[in-house]
Amino acid sequence: MVKPMNNKILINGEWREGAGSNFSSSDPATGDVVWTGKAATKSDVEDAVSAAGAAFEPWALTPIAKRIEIMERYRDLIRRDADELARLIARETGKPYWETKTEATTVSGKVDISIKAYHERTGERVNNTGATHAVLRHKPHGVMAVLGPYNFPAHLANGHMVPALIAGNTVVFKPSEMTPGPGAFIIERMVEAGVPAGVVNLVQGARETGEALTGAKVDGVLFTGGAKTGLAIHKQFADRLDVILALELGGNNPLIWWDTENIDAAAFTVVQSAFLTSGQRCTCARRLIVPEGAAGDKAIEALAKLTDRLIIGAPFDEPQPFMGPVISPRVADGLERAFDHLVEQDGEAIRNLSVREEGGAFVSPGIVDVTRSDAVPDEEHFGPLLKVWRVADFDEAIARANATKFGLSAGLLSDDHSKWDRFLALSRAGIVNWNRQTTGASGAAPFGGIGASGNHRPSAYYAADYCAYPVASVEGGKVLPMADEQVGVK
Repeated sequence: MVKPMNNKILINGEWREGAGSNFSSSDPATGDVVWTGKAATKSDVEDAVSAAGAAFEPWALTPIAKRIEIMERYRDLIRRDADELARLIARETGKPYWETKTEATTVSGKVDISIKAYHERTGERVNNTGATHAVLRHKPHGVMAVLGPYNFPAHLANGHMVPALIAGNTVVFKPSEMTPGPGAFIIERMVEAGVPAGVVNLVQGARETGEALTGAKVDGVLFTGGAKTGLAIHKQFADRLDVILALELGGNNPLIWWDTENIDAAAFTVVQSAFLTSGQRCTCARRLIVPEGAAGDKAIEALAKLTDRLIIGAPFDEPQPFMGPVISPRVADGLERAFDHLVEQDGEAIRNLSVREEGGAFVSPGIVDVTRSDAVPDEEHFGPLLKVWRVADFDEAIARANATKFGLSAGLLSDDHSKWDRFLALSRAGIVNWNRQTTGASGAAPFGGIGASGNHRPSAYYAADYCAYPVASVEGGKVLPMADEQVGVK
């Protein structure tokens, strides 16, 4: 039996209904309503931020060992309920169950990674020089607003919140309105673990709720989502130097395929890069770059044949699908229009991206050769849409890869180590992989990009950096007497 989802907001340790209008989320595989609740109003948000502000001082003064102890209890509760979380994520996102089980595991794993990162990248350092000590410490900022995305509704928001709480910050969290359930789930477990009232707060809602949160008196905004929204947040705080911003945005990510002996293995890596999570990962390959001529033809043929074999289905289908629906019928329609527009602009359809059922969210993966087109927008199409360019040589391939305002992830498939050396040196991205999928990223490494992909504050292992600021101190046990040779004193 599926448990009902928590549809309340949490303010100062109390669950209550939002004072705003009703909204709901739907299972993209079936269209069934999954979650219904009331949005948090501006007044609700102000209450949540006020509660977080009042809770900050005692939480910051709580010994780090105690804060870590609470987070470790939270980790254990997530492990206990991992299957329930995985099923909940699958229902709201439409992602295959095998994939949401991985996300649930990642949520608990983030705690140990964040503890290690806190001690390694922040924490405290002491340099003793006789009677004087040089000490480096790190302090929390205060109230952190966390805005989560829909594609990884538990993992990505959790990746901001856990390091923020370990560092001593308090949090007000707004999940995506498309996936409110997993956000409430992880906050429930934090409360059960013993996070004090006001230290974590949950507000649900759409754009108006998010704008109320970023417009409130917060000390930091930790956002994962689209570049347009990230840019709007950046502009909003242009005159607020006191607010820390960590913006993890999307990408128009390139993947170069050049000189691989095993064509089928490389094709599988392209499919994992472009179509995993129905193309709804910010690290998904959006642009495939291959050589002109027979080598490129052979690569594209292998890719097209493998794409035809991909199983597309609902989260709990057997056999398990490779990919499920995209998040909503509206998104599906938008992707189909984008694909059709590329074809209209002299693109050649290799595999059509089309909505499988009118009014549905299932789409077939699309591949379009845009080499001849002069009107390909530098945009992130957030779904299973792969654009192909054919180029004359490897230098042109690198130039094409870098021809974007984004810079999140990039990849090279090649057996030639010298090409990897050149690509690594010249590529412009925060995640650069060789003979592995572009969607392969480690939680024990920084995660973020340059250009329109972020603001140089990568998350994952480096989240510790933006959750605390360094404080340098020179300390002595006593005030030192003035030396006889003190300059300028009689």
